[in-house]
Amino acid sequence: MNARTARPAAGYGIRCARPGEAGPVAALLARAFAEDAVMAWMFPDADGDASADADAIADGDAGGRARGTARFFALLQRQQRPRAGAVRVAATRDGQLLAAALWSGPGRWQPSAARELATMPRYAYVFGVRGLARAAGVQNALHDAHPDTPHWYLPTLGTDPGFQGTGVGSALVREQLAHCDRLGQPAYLESSMISNIPFYEGLGFRVTGEIRLPDGGPTLWPMWRDADADAGPRRR
Repeated sequence: MNARTARPAAGYGIRCARPGEAGPVAALLARAFAEDAVMAWMFPDADGDASADADAIADGDAGGRARGTARFFALLQRQQRPRAGAVRVAATRDGQLLAAALWSGPGRWQPSAARELATMPRYAYVFGVRGLARAAGVQNALHDAHPDTPHWYLPTLGTDPGFQGTGVGSALVREQLAHCDRLGQPAYLESSMISNIPFYEGLGFRVTGEIRLPDGGPTLWPMWRDADADAGPRRR
């Protein structure tokens, strides 16, 4: 979804997130989405600094929106982690996380009905009873617009604000897109900020329409990328 500036002090690589990194990944994504219109809409009554630092979020001392969004991204990771390699990060050799992406493979983007039901108490914890209906409205709108053609799905991409504009986020996405090209499979995402559309267009995505959230919510832009037929032989 979300894409000022300091070069990483050390070289970085791209890898799967480790089990103990769920909290730091959630904190990174909360900072990356601090100014995101959809997050602001989903946590309308939250106060405090949405861009609180990682320690404040991890210690539970962050403001309402930062705490809420961190819990939300922790929940999304729980949904993704049963899928091998679903949470991928760009990280320095000493373990500093720079960016994170959540991916779902073809046919794997939607959790089973049983898993959704089992997760409902956690959604209630994240959004509260009043916010649960709004969160469900967002989910339903995204599901209704989701393409039927098998594809790789990128529901979340975030770069730590201190490293945005350095190419870390695009490198993280390109690594998976190269895999998509080798397999001859397309990719799909929703951009929650119109300012991020050029970033994704530079990666080969194109806007296919608009998703207007219910009850006067913000707009998202679904984007599709066909596999690059010239990227090399497909793996079977």
